[in-house]
Parts: sequence; structure tokens; C-alpha cells
Amino acid sequence: MSKKVLIKEIFESIQGEGVYIGVNQLFIRFSRCNLHCSYCDTDFKSNLTEYTTDSLLEKVNHYKNIHSISLTGGEPLSETDFLQDFLPLCRHLIYLETNGTLFEQLEKIIDYIDIISMDIKLFSSSQMPNLFEKHTQFVKTALKYNKELFLKIVFNEKITDFEIINTINLAKKYNLLIILQPQMDGDILNLPSNVINNVFYRFIRLYPNVRLIPQVHKFINVQ
Repeated sequence: MSKKVLIKEIFESIQGEGVYIGVNQLFIRFSRCNLHCSYCDTDFKSNLTEYTTDSLLEKVNHYKNIHSISLTGGEPLSETDFLQDFLPLCRHLIYLETNGTLFEQLEKIIDYIDIISMDIKLFSSSQMPNLFEKHTQFVKTALKYNKELFLKIVFNEKITDFEIINTINLAKKYNLLIILQPQMDGDILNLPSNVINNVFYRFIRLYPNVRLIPQVHKFINVQ
């Protein structure tokens, strides 16, 4: 029997975050998440559509000129049971956007994942408790299978030295790129430029493999 999943939305657009900015992707936004970040601005309880493995595959196959499929959310790895059936049938590159905590679930589908954009969840911005131990386990799992992975951090003016040092220690140990993403209020960037620059230089003084990239899709007003 075909498995089912609730999906918030499916849409074609450019990737607006991280190192793949500007590529054309098909976004599949899943509706469940194991975390509750304070800056999350998506309603995952209404206007959901149920898909089976077959119906989602049929939907996906309508899109031809895409670089990859972005599994986003929510947290896509909350739907690992469904993805174990769906991903082997999918013929596109798979780009996983994840909160980097469900490393055991990642291992179940790792063979079908090509690129991983992994968030580092900081208490100062997300109000989630210290997750560095889980993030480390996630990185080790992904790299064990030689997957392309980079780290993404949503930050605000409250970011602490402890958070910066722990992030850099993780990135340095595994030679990972860090993407710094200023926290936005909806479509508005309220962080002053001096705060953004200060955080950027606090990072690169300790670790040069860092890029400062805001959510570009919001500046050009695309989904």
C-alpha cells in the first residue's frame, strides 16, 4: 500500500539561501517538525494536502527544467518512512534542508540525498536548547557517506561567543563552510548593518571559511 504524507506546498522557484543561490528548484515543503524555533513564520497546521508516494511522484514528474528537488519544511526527516519509499523512485538531484538533529533518520535515506544544507540552531535566535551534540552526530553521519554538506546559521544581535566558538569548532573539525544568514522579520531585514558586520568579523577572525548571505529570494520578492 502506498504511504501517505501531508505537504504544506509544492512550488518551483529559485533557491534563495546558501551556496546554491539562484538555481531553479522544486520545493516540497513538509508539514511536520521535531523542533519549534521562535523565528519560524510558516503555518504548518492549515491548508495541507495529502499525497501518496504515487501521486507525489506524478506531481514531481511534471517539472522538467529544475536543478534539484529541495526537501524542506518543517523538517523533512520527520517523514523518513514516506521518503524511504518515495526517493528511490525520484530521478532528480535531492537537496535536503534540515535542522541537523535527526541523524538516525538521515541514515535511513542517505543513499538518495545529494546535497545537505544543515542549520545550526542557536538558542539566541531559535530559543532551542544547546543542540551541538546532535549537530555533531548529524555531520558525522552525513560525511561518513561522503555527502556534500554546508552549515547555515540564522543569527541576530544576541548571538554569543559560546555559540560562535562551538559552531566554528564543529566546522573546523570537518572543514565545513559556514553560511551566516541574518534573521529577518517576515520579509524585512531589521538587523542594523553594523550588527551584521560585527557578527561576520567575529566569525572570520577565527575561521575564514565563512560567507554572509541573506535570504535573497525575499529581496527580489519571489517565493
